[in-house]
Amino acid sequence: MFAIDYRALVLRSIAWIVFPWLTVVAFADENEALIQWGKSFQEKVLPIIEKKCLSCHSGETPDGEFDLSKFPNGEAAIAAGDAWERVAKRVRLNEMPPQGSPGLTDPEKGAFHRWVDSRPNQDLCHQLASDETQSWYRGYVMSRRLTRYEYSCAIRDLTGYHVQDEMLPPSDGAGGLGFDTVGDALFTSEIHLEAYLRVALASVDSMIARAPTLGPSKMSREEDQVRIARFAKHAWRRPIETPEVDRLMSLYDRTQSIKQVYQAILLSPHFLFVLEPEPDTSGVQRLTPHQFATRMALLVWSSVPDEELLTIADRGEIFEPEVIRSQLRRMLADERARAIGENFGLQWLGLKDLALTYPDREVFSDFDPQLTADAIEETVRTVSGVFRDGKPLSDLLQSNYVIVNSRLAKHYGIDESKVLDSNATETKATDSNGTASIAGQTPWRTVSVANGQRGGVPTMASVLIKASYPRRTSPVLRGRWILEELLGSKVPPPPPNVPSLDEGGSVATTASLRERLELHRQKPECASCHQRMDPLGFGLENYDAIGRWRTDDSGVAIDASGTLPSGESFSGPAELKKLLMARKDEFQLHAVRKLVGFALGRDLNKFDQCIIDSSIKRLKEENRADVILEEVLFSYPFQHRYYSKAKTSP
Repeated sequence: MFAIDYRALVLRSIAWIVFPWLTVVAFADENEALIQWGKSFQEKVLPIIEKKCLSCHSGETPDGEFDLSKFPNGEAAIAAGDAWERVAKRVRLNEMPPQGSPGLTDPEKGAFHRWVDSRPNQDLCHQLASDETQSWYRGYVMSRRLTRYEYSCAIRDLTGYHVQDEMLPPSDGAGGLGFDTVGDALFTSEIHLEAYLRVALASVDSMIARAPTLGPSKMSREEDQVRIARFAKHAWRRPIETPEVDRLMSLYDRTQSIKQVYQAILLSPHFLFVLEPEPDTSGVQRLTPHQFATRMALLVWSSVPDEELLTIADRGEIFEPEVIRSQLRRMLADERARAIGENFGLQWLGLKDLALTYPDREVFSDFDPQLTADAIEETVRTVSGVFRDGKPLSDLLQSNYVIVNSRLAKHYGIDESKVLDSNATETKATDSNGTASIAGQTPWRTVSVANGQRGGVPTMASVLIKASYPRRTSPVLRGRWILEELLGSKVPPPPPNVPSLDEGGSVATTASLRERLELHRQKPECASCHQRMDPLGFGLENYDAIGRWRTDDSGVAIDASGTLPSGESFSGPAELKKLLMARKDEFQLHAVRKLVGFALGRDLNKFDQCIIDSSIKRLKEENRADVILEEVLFSYPFQHRYYSKAKTSP
């Protein structure tokens, strides 16, 4: 038997009297995990210690005053607790075993580190992955550049200039959990530099044209010092040092042009890159107030901090919990919070490149690119609205409202007069170009729906178009989209040499789509995935490839029923969404993981689990999507960074 902490046992005994149904299971699970951890020590780690470590770390004068002979079994290993973290740190830093003694092989190191990392009841909420805590830590992470979207928003907020797509640098690739905020995926090329120069020239020209006082000979040199320092502080997201102001003014004196100084500020790495300069010492350290303000603005606005956020950072108040809460509320109420839907939402839902999807005009004569713009706009407003207005996150699965303009209402079969009804709720979010709507001139309204045909992301035109082929629907693509993008369940790629659905010979031309998919599921190599995907996709068959409601397909009645491997059955989109609501926990967990990954700009690790757990807890208690943002802002990983001086690139 393994020893038990008797003080803890007494405390838990008291708890049993008050909450017997809650604590018995937790205590049993906790101790079972420790027992298994101890057994793992005896089986996998103790042989390594006996073979490679005891010759130095035993006896009357053990090396480092650490006697490993005191841990002859799993019971003793459990009692050592955090001591193993110190041992692991020395092994990871190659300080142990010392040179000249038998070294550990890679498999031995791996076995030891995996055992230490798996210790139950670790305090992970106040740690980061680092050289000291994780054997797989990859070292120093370079400061990343602004993404294409962030750059566009920052230029807009700094200069008032709305950058056209053709002027921007190329689209960014995705990394981590599928977001372009990951530094590893953000390369910088000559094409980027050319675009930055082009935009800097055009945006500053536009700003000066709209503010004649910035033109030549309009202001004194002293007044232009002040303006240049203020603009640089806003663009570089931090206080400007005197030597930096002197260099900018040197350029001003040489060129006699405030315009060229502004352009230089926008071409500086201090603007183009999200720089978090290293302090003098390595290790885990808290961000500076201005670094935190920058992270906060990038998360909520995908842009630079505004004057109020920078001022709070100047005063050093930005880490105070109530300040974070009040600033988050203020930022969510701002039009710039649209970015949550446009940047995070479209990437999360796999719709970032929807504008490049073109249904076949020969089959769908009603389609034009404006419909795609309408569909994107609906998704952006819906996702951002859930966070901005503190609505339930599950509204994205099923809701009793849609946000549409008259064009999209007609497409959905909704009475257009409801969109023009003055009693309807108007949504006023603007797009990244600053216009009232990128999708038509009619207003956007929140309209009630009741029959389950619409309401929620699965029945939006954006999703239905994306998860279709140019000439027909695809239950496979739609089912896969539900599994992967909504529920976070990965579907492996199809096995090689399996013909596509439309390459099945004569059967493919005579059988219905459902019948052809049934033949597909009869193949053993296809069955396991298609039995999960196809039924979900059939629940959306009442929508054609551009998202219109239909009851038949070329005269054949639509069968929108499905039965899942679990035995659950449904018929039609309304019942499908009820089934998805029953799996709300899976959806919320996946959505939280996605948002945390977007915020941190990297893959997640065990030290991030606390953010996920606290977010899920608050979602259940408060049922407001915005609490996830609050938990991210409060979290240790978001407020801290690991600095490794030894791994800094030249």
